[in-house]
Amino acid sequence: MLRIEKVTAGYRKITILKSVSAELQDQEIVAIVGSNGAGKSTLLRSISGFIRPFSGQIYFQEEDISQLPSHAIVEKGIVQVPEARQLFSQLTVLGNLELGSFPRKARGKKKETLNQVYQIFPRLGERKDQPAGSLSGGEQQMLAIARALMSNPRLLMLDEPSLGLAPLLVEHIFDTVRGIRRTGVSILIVEQNIFESLQLSDRAYVLENGEIVLQGTGEELLKNESVKSAYLGI
Repeated sequence: MLRIEKVTAGYRKITILKSVSAELQDQEIVAIVGSNGAGKSTLLRSISGFIRPFSGQIYFQEEDISQLPSHAIVEKGIVQVPEARQLFSQLTVLGNLELGSFPRKARGKKKETLNQVYQIFPRLGERKDQPAGSLSGGEQQMLAIARALMSNPRLLMLDEPSLGLAPLLVEHIFDTVRGIRRTGVSILIVEQNIFESLQLSDRAYVLENGEIVLQGTGEELLKNESVKSAYLGI
């Protein structure tokens, strides 16, 4: 579904990603893990069209999307849940969700998708008339994911979904991600919580200093001695 070929990217003259290659299959969960500053979020921004690669190509369903603007990439079916949620805090929960159905293909299914989202996140249905800024941290993360689902994505990209959440809430969010995959959505997740994300993923890539240094199934990387030593403290 997604193929990244030798992508080099960054900001102005600063190179962050260095010839990164990776892929994601249909209905697969793939994790990009690594320490803070490794280039994980830059990779997501390159796929989303927020920044354009200096070189290399990004293919989605065999179409080169490397130079498309971000709104066109959303229309193709790729949606990113940003780090720190970035909700419209003064709008209600429902108002935020309705904004998520802006893509042309999603508008006609808005009512149906909204019902599906409330089934996944019942708490949002209970709080649909509350301002988003009044929700707890866990509820805000639910809303950020739900808003992305309103666009009916084929590929959902999550940037640090566990950031700032208590362990119990992290487990709930990751269980929800598994459920979303069962609806037919492919998922690319960027996480500093290495243990949880490797348990969640079918496959994973370890990113260090802008380069892929390891790849394999989540289970393989959990058993890898380098990963244990560098990231799991074992």
